[in-house]
Amino acid sequence: MADAAVRTIMNEFRTGIGYDIHRLVEGRRLILGGVEVPFQRGLLGHSDGDSLSHAITDALLGAVGLGDIGALFADTDPRWAGADSRIFLSHVAGLLAERGYQIVNIDATILAERPKMRPHINAMQAQLAETLGIEPARINIKAKTNEGLDAIGRGEAIGAQAIVLIAAEGRH
Repeated sequence: MADAAVRTIMNEFRTGIGYDIHRLVEGRRLILGGVEVPFQRGLLGHSDGDSLSHAITDALLGAVGLGDIGALFADTDPRWAGADSRIFLSHVAGLLAERGYQIVNIDATILAERPKMRPHINAMQAQLAETLGIEPARINIKAKTNEGLDAIGRGEAIGAQAIVLIAAEGRH
């Protein structure tokens, strides 16, 4: 009886966790959450390097049990060279819908010493919500520093973490 109840809950609600980090380099635009953030350096990556979108993509893939971003969008595939990471998010949202799931909410944290993220968070929420086809109120984004510790704290990289909750259609 308990196993059947657990299976029912697992099919109704699922969570996923994502993490991503990219090195900051000269000559690239800084894109986070699909928004260009004014800064003298950008994130190095095969695609646009959007660590926030990548963390959310991984969290969504984890929630639905489809592995990680590299399994679908390999960094060795020339199709994704310089790609807008919103393509990944949109594709994964479609995979969730095909399997009968909707996004309940996303909680994400950007880890960056500089630049300040607060002025850009509302734009990121709006952009991500539009890409995923959900209301901006379902997305919470925070920004934290690493207090000068490690590569992020030294201003060498920007990372992001995300946790998502998805629900079977009609259950949220």
